Parts: sequence; structure tokens; C-alpha cells
Amino acid sequence: MNIDTRVDYQTNPGRYKHWALKFEGPVATLTADFDENAGLRPGYKLKLNSYDLGVDIELNDAINRIRFEHPEVRTVVVTSAKEKVFCSGANIFMLGVSSHSWKVNFCKFTNETRNGLEDSSKYSGLKFLAAVNGACAGGGYELALACDEIILVDDRSSAVSLPEVPLLGVLPGTGGLTRVTDKKHVRHDLADLFCTSVEGVRGQKAKDWRLVDDIAKPQVFAQKVRERALELAATSDRPADGKGVMLSPVACVLEADALRYPNVTVEIDRAKRTATWTVKGPTGAQPTDVAGIEAAGAAWYPLQMARELEDAILQMRTNELDIGTWLIETQGDPAAVLAMDATLLAHQNHWLVRETIGLLRRTFSRLDVSSRSLFALIEPGSCFAGTFLELALACDRSYHLALPDDESGAPKITVGEVNFSLYPMVTEQSRLGRRFYNEQPALDAVRASMGQPLDADAAFALGLVTSNPDDIDWTDEVRIAVEERVSMSPDALTGMEANLRFNGPENMFTRVFGRLTAWQNWIFQRPNAVGEKGALKVYGKGDKAQFDWNRV
Repeated sequence: MNIDTRVDYQTNPGRYKHWALKFEGPVATLTADFDENAGLRPGYKLKLNSYDLGVDIELNDAINRIRFEHPEVRTVVVTSAKEKVFCSGANIFMLGVSSHSWKVNFCKFTNETRNGLEDSSKYSGLKFLAAVNGACAGGGYELALACDEIILVDDRSSAVSLPEVPLLGVLPGTGGLTRVTDKKHVRHDLADLFCTSVEGVRGQKAKDWRLVDDIAKPQVFAQKVRERALELAATSDRPADGKGVMLSPVACVLEADALRYPNVTVEIDRAKRTATWTVKGPTGAQPTDVAGIEAAGAAWYPLQMARELEDAILQMRTNELDIGTWLIETQGDPAAVLAMDATLLAHQNHWLVRETIGLLRRTFSRLDVSSRSLFALIEPGSCFAGTFLELALACDRSYHLALPDDESGAPKITVGEVNFSLYPMVTEQSRLGRRFYNEQPALDAVRASMGQPLDADAAFALGLVTSNPDDIDWTDEVRIAVEERVSMSPDALTGMEANLRFNGPENMFTRVFGRLTAWQNWIFQRPNAVGEKGALKVYGKGDKAQFDWNRV
């Protein structure tokens, strides 16, 4: 892709066009005031606090800055600066002019951002309170639902709604509908009424139906929000005296066929439609105590690497749609990775270490839901150990080179405690647990090998790798596997991979992504939504949608 047309996921508060941040002790206020003339792409206006990808890029950045730069913050209040409008959801005109792939990637990033709020609440003690001070519709209500609690102003006009079915002919909120049932436990018949109503539900009825947690009259709304924010803050263990870490810009050199960061490199072969990812392990002396970690700040290796890897994943997903197979390699000293892991485990309850683990966890989860084929290549010089082994465990297949005549030069993998504990998938399983269906004999055998460098044959015997070709067969076997993969239908592969990657117990998060992948993906391509007279196409033009009445 032309470098000038790429989507850049990096920003900072000085560049925000849509959000404002305010800090008052343990409470941060994140205020939506979207600039209608500052859409990411031309062709639409962000009226009534409707959002596009650019708005969510800023939101993701703001949340990360609260996580790392303001450890004293325990509650984030999400509200609006616009009168009578909280957020009207994804911009309909943006969706109408966007390609299908753009819509799906936009929805995926939106869901990851909202899931991230719940992830921080669960693992880091950062609580979120939606102060809904106006109309709240579609994806705007989805954002409110991702918060721990919702307080709705009871002004006789402000309502929450998921109007996608009657207005647009698409699924009500790619994550909103799921949260209404799985999180808020709204009775299914009431949810049916709610999702087929354009007007939505307001006031006491919204509270009675469990669509919001509380309501407040306009004259006491601000006071009630403040009181509840402080009550939520009292449940958190984020440190009031913690020293924040400034998130300096992620260094990335963009080339026509490569992304180059200090610790991550992505090299694209357009003819083969593959990208080779190389993640470099830590080098040199690394801090092992809290003082050293705090002094390193954003340059602390695991934090820096996680930010680079996240940025690379987001850029490749959005900007390189034709590159369907990612080959994952690592480079470095396995012992250095295991030493890093020992530091992470020893200080996992320290707020900065905990937030770094959280960023790594969410970044590995971004890899899980990337619609790309993932192959790990374990070769000499690699460091698939502990945290870095998660990269291989996230892959669809792993190829481990066997060198039976060169024991010292043979690449090895090492299982660490972190692989059982630090990085659960959205299914709440470890990737090892997912791999072996939580069957105890297999997991016991892997745990017995923990800390031992495993060559290709040993790793294969334990079921940790897909194939263990020797140096005679390696080149051909890997080449044929990659060529075969690249030749297959990307649609079929995306469906297959998503099913195989999430074979564990279902929960709200897996259902959010499952419905995004299947239902929304399908509905967004149907003529009833995007045809010439589809609801999404004629919205705002005064025309009535024309539907094909066949049930499929």
C-alpha cells in the first residue's frame, strides 16, 4: 500500500480532535466532543458525536495513557460535551461509503477497544463509569455497555437504543447486543422490543429493564456521577502515589514493503503474499527490580516490544489486506526471555508490571483475532521461550527445524510458567490449555518439561509443534506448506481459523467476535443492507429501503 494512504494508529492528546481528558485525583473524565469536520476519510461528517476509526484510535490512545501515565486514576468517567447527545454510534454515512473490509476492520478495532475497558477493570482495577447525558445509540450505547456501570440522565428525552435493525438493516451493535444479554441480563423479550425500536428506552423503564444501572435528574446528575465514580475508585488498588510512565511515540520506519521497529520487523513479499515477522528478544542488562523498571519507563523492554508489536498488528491488518499469511519468527537468547519472564512474575502485582502484562495479553489477543494465517518458523537463533512461545502457540501451525547432528546449534523452545498463567485468551484459557483441550495428562507432561530447552523431536513428541522436518526436508516442506496456504480461499480460511482458534468454552467475548465474524460479516454484504436500495445505502436520503423478503 502507498505509505501516504496508510492508517496511522499512533497519536497523542496534543493531536486529539475528538476527545478531551481531565484528571481530578482518582477520577479521570474522558469527554466526547467529536469534530464533525475531522473524519479520518473524506465523504462524511461526524455529526451528533457519531464516530469513525479516527475517533476510536484516539479513544484507544487515551485509555492507554490513563493506564500507564496516570496510575493514580482508579475510575474513568466517559461522558459528552455536546448538549442532549452522548454518542449516536458509528457514522452511518461513513459505513455507507466504506468497503466491506474497511467496515469489518473498523468493527474489530472498535470491539477490541471496548473489550479493553472490561479487561482493565478485571485485571488492573481501572473502573469505567458511563455518564450518559444525552441520546445514546448504537455503538455509542455499546461504549456505555463496556463500562462497569451506566448512569443515564432522566430528562424525559435522553434514551439508550440499538436501532440498527429498523433503521439500517444490520445487526444491533456488534458487541452491544451481546452485552445487553450476557452482561446486563436483559430479558430476551424485552431485548427484542428494545432492538426493534427506533426511539429506544429512557428513564425509569431503562433502569427497570436493566439497560442502565441508575438514573438521575439533570439537577443532581453531575453530583451522582461524581459520588459513584469515587465509590468505584474505592474498590481499586491502583496506587495513589504511583509515578506514571510517559508513552513516547513508537519508533517505526515505514518502507514500501516493510515496517521496522527497534524490536519488531515485518518484511512483505508481495509476489508470495506473505509477511515475515521477526520479534527480537531482550539484549543487554535488564532491570530486575521495581526501581529499575520504573526508571526505564516506556523504554523497559517488554513494554516497548508490546507497543511495537501491537502497532505492527494494527497496521498490517488495516493497510495490507492482500498479505494473508504471516510467518512468525523470533531472534535472540532464550535465556534472556526467560529472565524477563522471571521479572514479570516476581513483580506482577506492581501496577506498572501489571499494566505491561495486560498490554502483552491484549496484544496476543489481537493476533488471535487477526484474519490471517499464522505460521511459526522455529529456526537457529530463535527464542521461542516463555512469553515468546505465546507467539508460536497463537499460530495455526508451527514448524520446528530438527538438526539431529548438531545438538548445540539445534533451535529449541522452552515452556515457562507464564504460558500457564499470565496470558489467557478471551476464552479465559491459556493457549496451552486451548491446545490440549485442558486434558490433564497432556498438560501434566508439558508442565513436567517446563524450563527445559526442547529440540524439535522433543517438542513434537509433546504435541507443542506441528511438524519437525530435518535440515534436508526443511526448505521444501515449509515452502510447499506456505504456497498451499496462500493458494486457498481467504474467506474459507478466515472462517476455519476462527473456529479452530477458539475451540474452548464460550463467553461474552468469544460471542462478540463470533458474531462479528459470522453474523455481521454476512449481514453487511446482503443487498438488504448495502444494495442500491438497501437500508444502509438509503439512510438519510429520504428513500425507503427495499428488502428481499426471503428468509435465509
